Amino acid sequence: MAKNVATLNRDIQNLVKILECTSSPNTLVQPTQKRQPMDTCINGNQGQGMARMDEAMVLANKSEFKQSLVCCWKDAELVIIGSGTVKACLLCLCIRPKKGRKQKWNACSIHVPEISSMVASTAGEIAVSSEEKVYNVVLKQAALVKEQLRSSPDLDVNPDLALPGNLGLLGDAYDRCGEVCAEYAKTFYLGTLLMTPERRRAIWAIYVWCRRTDELVDGPNASHITPTALDRWESRLEDLFRGRPFDMLDAALSDTVANYRVDIQPFRDMIEGMRMDLRKSRYKNFDELYLYCYNVAGTVGLMSVPVMGIAPESKASPVSVFDAALALGIANQLTNILRDVGEDARRGRVYLPQDELAQAGLSDDDIFAGKVTDKWRRFMKSQIKRARMFFDKAEKGVTELNAASRWPVYASLLLYRQILDEIEANDYNNFTKRAYVNKAKKIAALPIAYARSLIPRSKKPPLTTV
Repeated sequence: MAKNVATLNRDIQNLVKILECTSSPNTLVQPTQKRQPMDTCINGNQGQGMARMDEAMVLANKSEFKQSLVCCWKDAELVIIGSGTVKACLLCLCIRPKKGRKQKWNACSIHVPEISSMVASTAGEIAVSSEEKVYNVVLKQAALVKEQLRSSPDLDVNPDLALPGNLGLLGDAYDRCGEVCAEYAKTFYLGTLLMTPERRRAIWAIYVWCRRTDELVDGPNASHITPTALDRWESRLEDLFRGRPFDMLDAALSDTVANYRVDIQPFRDMIEGMRMDLRKSRYKNFDELYLYCYNVAGTVGLMSVPVMGIAPESKASPVSVFDAALALGIANQLTNILRDVGEDARRGRVYLPQDELAQAGLSDDDIFAGKVTDKWRRFMKSQIKRARMFFDKAEKGVTELNAASRWPVYASLLLYRQILDEIEANDYNNFTKRAYVNKAKKIAALPIAYARSLIPRSKKPPLTTV
């Protein structure tokens, strides 16, 4: 049986995708037509244990994943017995010889995240939700951090390390990142000053890379950006992860990823979010919008947690902490979308789910008309409610961060939640009025966020806005 869990997981995913399913739950289905045989590695070792699949059957329950799956090959059977909820399931696998062959069963078990979010169509196609795709990235990053927690203490950057060519000193690179952060994200910058010097420098480096990436499609030169330019930016990202920075700002991030267990995938996904902005201006449903929100904002949380660190006393799993960080990014981006409806419409963009607009009796024409109606108010209430649900989920994870890292995160969470309050205060007119939190409220939010960062989780009341 496979010893490599990742390889086995991949093989199971490939196996599930070729099954013939119907849309009705609790139905035992056999293939209605002959499929082409598929090579499947049943022991996880390349070139060994290969067999051709001839037939398959599955008992599926869509409300709760409980199924027994038998796949028959010429010489063996793979039996999968699974149970679990929508979030995850445990698969117990057994490889056994077909009848007449005297060999022992080999068995193992594997945790497969959110496999039940695969939706089977009547054509037998498997559609994997955006949440499931993103959750796989969460698992990978959490595994890296868990390994870091077990193996080594925090690593220090070397601010006096000389950079190649004319890039100067690494300390200068980090200082420049801090200046950019202070200029464009003042409140967040103030919060980072409570962090240890090495942590705040690393957070500045991540912030600057994210800002530069966002500016590619949302800055003054956005009209000149092409997919090829984004491909070059991704190649440059890969170079800095290999220790070959292009400029001093790249050098700061290159040093950061060398010192913390930060995976490259969230960075790649953010660039993919920029590609989405180049080719898409509408989103059919929330599943599509969720993937966009993850790419452009949820990724920031996954990049930051390894640097901010998980509190030593935390009883939470790394996965749950990353999941909360992801939720904060999703919540922030949903808030941006709700705040900027009018501004986006003037650029020909509608980021609201098209199917939900239709269900509310609204269309793009209503958005371009910019009239606040009762239908619009009801629709906005439901959108704000969803954003707040993500904020609630995010708040549960902030307490699990290192104490010195909580303040900037709480400040960001509190201020963005207040934008939703301002939309309500404007009577849901986000066509001609841009909701914003004034300076007085921002200043008032800082001590509140700081106080909350010091309160033990067991004594923490729900977060309310100022």
